[in-house]
Amino acid sequence: MRAILRAIAILLVSAPAWALDLGSLSNADAAGGLKEALTQGAGRAVELLGRDGGFLKNPKVKIPLPGVLQQAEPLLRMAGRGKDVDQLVTTMNRAAEAAVPEAKALLLAAVKSMTVQDAKAILTGGDDSVTQYFRSKTQDALTQRFMPVVKKHTERLAVSNQYNQLAGQAAGVGLVKGEDAKIEGYVTRKALDGLYLMIAEEERAIRKNPMGAAGSLAKKVFGAL
Repeated sequence: MRAILRAIAILLVSAPAWALDLGSLSNADAAGGLKEALTQGAGRAVELLGRDGGFLKNPKVKIPLPGVLQQAEPLLRMAGRGKDVDQLVTTMNRAAEAAVPEAKALLLAAVKSMTVQDAKAILTGGDDSVTQYFRSKTQDALTQRFMPVVKKHTERLAVSNQYNQLAGQAAGVGLVKGEDAKIEGYVTRKALDGLYLMIAEEERAIRKNPMGAAGSLAKKVFGAL
């Protein structure tokens, strides 16, 4: 993948107006091919994560207990609270699965609004260039979309309310990050991390197998390399 990225970077830097020698791809084709790849990747990521088990059964994105509860987990289980712990983990991941479909429209809008300079930055950037692009364009809006959905799921559990009380106190003395002081904030943040991770993985898969891309421009651009 790094070799492909370097090849694209060389072509972008050396060819004026993105007039790529391989197939004489135009500026519009190069940007359009990337947009098709990201549209496909974003849609696929939402599909994979927004279904039953999308987070809970995927070790790459499964949301664990927040740090303060992870440390206390052995004691909680010894005290007979193992069922509550397991239920909290399940609920957090189910909440993320329920929230992810809210992302599709905003992700597609971010791809649609991509400029030539945005595309160039992604193609010449590092392994996390796709993640960084989507974070910069969608993180704040998606946080607002995800939070109510996540809260609706997590507030049903008594242990969630107990966590919020304890974590709020711990945050006041610096033992817990402010962003993790409420369970819904923690789950929303981890859900977004998982979403961006999966989008990047889907985009890398298209780079590796261009002929598996859905759009003709994506095949043309990545298949020319």
